[in-house]
Amino acid sequence: MHSKLIQKITAPNASMFTGGGTNTYLIGKEEITIVDPGPNIETHINEIANAVGEKATRILVTHTHRDHSPGVRPLKDILNIPSYGLMVEQDDGHQDKTFIPDKVLGHGDVIDCEEYKIEVIHTPGHASNHLCYLVHDASTLITGDHIMNGSTVVIAPPDGNMKQYLSSLKLLKDYAFDYIAPGHGDYLEDPVAVVDWIINHRLQRESKVHECLKKISPCDVNDLVKLVYDDVDPKLHPIALWSLTAHLEKLEEDGIAVLSEDKKIWSLN
Repeated sequence: MHSKLIQKITAPNASMFTGGGTNTYLIGKEEITIVDPGPNIETHINEIANAVGEKATRILVTHTHRDHSPGVRPLKDILNIPSYGLMVEQDDGHQDKTFIPDKVLGHGDVIDCEEYKIEVIHTPGHASNHLCYLVHDASTLITGDHIMNGSTVVIAPPDGNMKQYLSSLKLLKDYAFDYIAPGHGDYLEDPVAVVDWIINHRLQRESKVHECLKKISPCDVNDLVKLVYDDVDPKLHPIALWSLTAHLEKLEEDGIAVLSEDKKIWSLN
């Protein structure tokens, strides 16, 4: 059972991308930290505000995708508390432009109060500014979209980066915690097994990309996605194209694949 130190409130924004909705977490009882207020939905913002009352002290953001951080501004207007997080270097069209943190966080930063200690872990991959929050006293890692329950994470270049994502997953194994509190879905136990499964799944998909490239190289991503994701409903292929591109870019970084000068055709190196 996860710690009673953390409360979860799920926003009413269920969709293909968000599952049952975006999870907002409230850490603490007397000095409450809010993590990911989610989308700017009035009923959700009011539910958070009512739950924390005058005990809220800060808002943390895992990353600035539009289902995680737009709720910061209206919540700050109600509660008059600072927001913490990290900005992306360039807008890729998927970012929440309303979020500007009062305090910029970095890897290894610690938020320490009488009830609990939160350690900041920079986990780029899904987003360049993605942060996970390790709540030591609850032995729980709040993972935003770095790890979700019920679905693998979409890695969408240019801000998403598969090589960084895999490195960030491996980094989590340097930390000790018993529970994962994901940005979407229910709590997860056995974190090492969860992380290992995701890493292996991604590497298996990468291997399939490599094998399919051997068969039809040179090719464009629209032809390649049909082979690489033949185990996925074709209706989802437009979404799969993002992660396929991320896999190809990793193979390019590894010296295995090459993209043509016109940025349209992929080949084996």
